[in-house]
Amino acid sequence: MTILRLVLAFGLLSTATASSLSSSAQSVNTWLRRAHSGGKTGEQTFLPLLPTQTEFPELFFSQPLDHFSKSLGITFGQRYWVNARHYVKGGPVIVLDGGETSGEDRLPFLDTGIVDILATATNGLGIVLEHRYYGASIPVKNFSTDAMRWLNNAQALQDSARFVANFQWNGEDLSAPKTKWIYYGGSYAGARSAHVRVLFGDLIYGSLASSAVTHAAINFWEYNEAIRTTANQTCTSLLTAVVAYIDGLLSLPLIKNRLKSRFGLSGLDDQDFASVLSTPTSYVQAQNWDPQVGSDTWPRFCQALGSGKANSAIGPIRRQALLSNYAQWIREEVVSGCTTSIVDCFGTRNATQYQDTGLSQTWRAWQWQVCTEWGYFIGAPPDPHYPTIVSRRLTLEYTSQICRQAFPAGTYARVPAWPNVTAVNALGDFTIAKDRLAFIDGYQDPWRPATPHSWYAPARPDTLVRPFKMIKTGLHHYDENGLKNHTLEPPQIRHIHTEEVEFVKFWLGLV
Repeated sequence: MTILRLVLAFGLLSTATASSLSSSAQSVNTWLRRAHSGGKTGEQTFLPLLPTQTEFPELFFSQPLDHFSKSLGITFGQRYWVNARHYVKGGPVIVLDGGETSGEDRLPFLDTGIVDILATATNGLGIVLEHRYYGASIPVKNFSTDAMRWLNNAQALQDSARFVANFQWNGEDLSAPKTKWIYYGGSYAGARSAHVRVLFGDLIYGSLASSAVTHAAINFWEYNEAIRTTANQTCTSLLTAVVAYIDGLLSLPLIKNRLKSRFGLSGLDDQDFASVLSTPTSYVQAQNWDPQVGSDTWPRFCQALGSGKANSAIGPIRRQALLSNYAQWIREEVVSGCTTSIVDCFGTRNATQYQDTGLSQTWRAWQWQVCTEWGYFIGAPPDPHYPTIVSRRLTLEYTSQICRQAFPAGTYARVPAWPNVTAVNALGDFTIAKDRLAFIDGYQDPWRPATPHSWYAPARPDTLVRPFKMIKTGLHHYDENGLKNHTLEPPQIRHIHTEEVEFVKFWLGLV
């Protein structure tokens, strides 16, 4: 198969293997800069190797816009792709949930990643199923507040159940429960994988939930805490020290303007300035064991910041060196991509810049889900004495402001004052469990505090019936991608792929 190396032109600070799960006004600013500049902002982006659609042509399945109101009568085509290269009649179907991005971004997993791995081992049919409101599965004419009202967890889960219950392939009825379906998802899609197994146990025979954020949270300060405690400890200790120093300088009216100038960010208010300075932490989850698809921005930042241990007694000379290194990195890696004014590029106070509702504004879909049900506003710890790698100016009010800016009240819909996270957490939260439901997490994943491997979650055993796997040096759904030649994968990746094949074959009675 011909493989094309494509560069992500329009997206958030993420890769296709490191979901754009978190969202904020500043990350939307990044999206807007890329869209306006044809993808050239000076900031690094990655996309996995994408297979051509010669072998995997796009197909469409008819879905109702509203599963709970038959009178509406509007349908749309939900896009999907099929890998039939390993299928033998009687085999299972392995379906990967596309989650909060275009399903095209997931095709590498159909070609050489987890779907192909499991289909190979089980003589199964592989599928990538795109999520409503993403890619080509958009059922509305714009992304206005009213048009977004059919984008929620309940509607999307019904899409999956209806697809599985009615699927036909080349004249063969492969619908569930006649055919055994194994569901896979990573990140937000990982939570969905767990949810469909619990809610539709008669249709979904088994699920693999990787980096599954089954706990929705409004204030998700733990994202940065996970980085502080599990990432490069030299880097995070130095970052903690210099951020505390910067916060102190921001409290000095005669100093703070000179401080912002050193970073090339004159003209920004304190909170927008602090938000830009948090950019490096956005790249932690974008790392991957395969350098062809993962970002090296975080380790490059750490190298630029400095070396050696930090403590409360760090001296003024070294503190100034850290500040200088930090400022240079921000100027070269972030500010250099700004081709207009600094406020236009990095300011977040102008609500009108977030109110274009055209379908080209693809960032609005996940932002809507964040604002209505999932939350995950990422800032500093609420305890003012707790160590932090981001500025304490990043308050909950600030990190959530885009919800009020981007989605003014419509005639039929409006965003709630705060996301209704109960709608998600009622499905199982940290303790969600069922036979033939596997959880796979990375110890260094910033999203781990929202998964069943969270430090808030009770311990549970790892069994063949209920696998509970931790990749010790893993990050965000580290098991999802794979190499064409699996023997060339790192040992920890070969190991988790082997374990996944073993327990799925056990579920299916193939061992």
